[in-house]
Amino acid sequence: MENVRCDGTNICYSDQGEGDVIVLLHGFCGSSGYWEQVIPYLSGSYRVIAPDLRGHGVSDAPLGAYSIDQMADDVLSLLNALEIPECYLLGHSLGGYITLSFAQRHASRLKGFGLIHSTGYPDSEEAREKRLKSVNTIQNDGITTFVDGLVPGLFAPAAAPQLLQRAKEIGYRTPPQGAAGAALAMRERPDRRDVISATALPVLLVAGAEDGLIPAGRTFTSDKPNVTKATISGAGHMSMYEAPERLSEIIKDFVLAQVKK
Repeated sequence: MENVRCDGTNICYSDQGEGDVIVLLHGFCGSSGYWEQVIPYLSGSYRVIAPDLRGHGVSDAPLGAYSIDQMADDVLSLLNALEIPECYLLGHSLGGYITLSFAQRHASRLKGFGLIHSTGYPDSEEAREKRLKSVNTIQNDGITTFVDGLVPGLFAPAAAPQLLQRAKEIGYRTPPQGAAGAALAMRERPDRRDVISATALPVLLVAGAEDGLIPAGRTFTSDKPNVTKATISGAGHMSMYEAPERLSEIIKDFVLAQVKK
């Protein structure tokens, strides 16, 4: 892992392959390790950059609440540090919320963007309350207890136990203050469905047929011709583990379609 300084915070990242740049943003209590089965499929054709988001993995985890815009600006700082003028930005879950913020405010730096098991909707009042309960669990019971409760609901019921265990192992390494800061960031995010409906950029929306967290209807919020939609059968919220080859094919087909235009 390499690292750059983003607004006083060290952001670590992996950087593999050559060609058009694809930046992959992981989900809550994940890390760049979430993409460990996807990167080998993509890096033979593209330059793939996968950061550990602020508060996650081995990146710095400042105390206090974060914001989605702040986390998106970390991505901008990373692109600037690596002198990358444009990229395809794809975000899983929390990473998708960050992707929408980036697309709204820094669209000139994108060739296209996508949500993977994510949504433009904001948290409901019930979900906002659950975020506070999550922070309470993290602070009082610890990150291991929280991750043990979180991970099973991310996968389809038939997912192999070793996949859940790997996601837990990554989650256990999340700094508690980072998990709390990111939970509060998700709680305060605005409705950004209009970013998808208004953009002229190519958009990729990927849903899992068995995603119990973000069903396809909350991901597929636009039918515009520049929007590509894909549903992965048998996958829950974690297709990068449940169906890495299929997810990689979808991403490659999306990027290739833009290159051919």
